[in-house]
Amino acid sequence: MATGNRRAGVIYLKIDGALQEAKGEFTYNLGLPKREGIVGADSVHGYKETVQVPFIEGAITDRADLSLKSLQTLDGVTVTLELNNGKTIVLREAWYAGDGNVKTGEAEIAVRFEGRTAEEV
Repeated sequence: MATGNRRAGVIYLKIDGALQEAKGEFTYNLGLPKREGIVGADSVHGYKETVQVPFIEGAITDRADLSLKSLQTLDGVTVTLELNNGKTIVLREAWYAGDGNVKTGEAEIAVRFEGRTAEEV
């Protein structure tokens, strides 16, 4: 929970309530429609909306009790990202959408979860 002027820093990533060892910076998208302008020869005519897939993406630390295969086959899970500014991003009916690469120098696994819905609470 944020206190005072703190806006960033410590984050918590959970998969179905199980805390993961989050690293570095995460990116998320709530999946709201993306708006793009429609331009005619005479003026801007309005915009179109296209669907976006909600996601949470970042990196976690590999560890002996973490199965890469189990991680890569996750489906139907709830992923939460708790931010230091007091927000929590909840991704529902999510699946693992990463490529499964692991960097051994820092025991780092890039993760991307996509889902049906996301919300900011």
